[in-house]
Amino acid sequence: MNGKRKTRARGFTLIELMIVVAIIGILAAIAIPKFAELIRKSGEGASKGNLGSIRSAMSIYYGDMEGQYPSSLPALTISGKYLTEIPLAKTPSYHADTSAALGGTQAAFAGADLGRWYMDNVAGEANVGMVWVACSHTDSKGSVWSAY
Repeated sequence: MNGKRKTRARGFTLIELMIVVAIIGILAAIAIPKFAELIRKSGEGASKGNLGSIRSAMSIYYGDMEGQYPSSLPALTISGKYLTEIPLAKTPSYHADTSAALGGTQAAFAGADLGRWYMDNVAGEANVGMVWVACSHTDSKGSVWSAY
């Protein structure tokens, strides 16, 4: 052999590579739907958190104005004392994210499906000062958005 050693070619066979690709494909098929669900849940959580921020700002405004609610949600952003801007209402998969707000009575809101904030701003109403999400769809847990 003249002092030379035979070296064997190193590497992966085609079968081994195909098995690895198949395993990665199976893992991706399982992970991608879970990832999409997590994205939806994060959007829902953001919307619920934003609703809490608006309600907190409304409570502070109510206290500062000695028992009067603002006439509309944009009134909370004047001078940035209560909110710097109206946060987005996110209803994943149903409506585009928006900070638009509606106002009126709760009866006028019944059945509204616009994906916006809704505020009962009519004096004398039982729910005056309440804020909801104007969406008749359900979240990932099956609760109707307008129930929050």
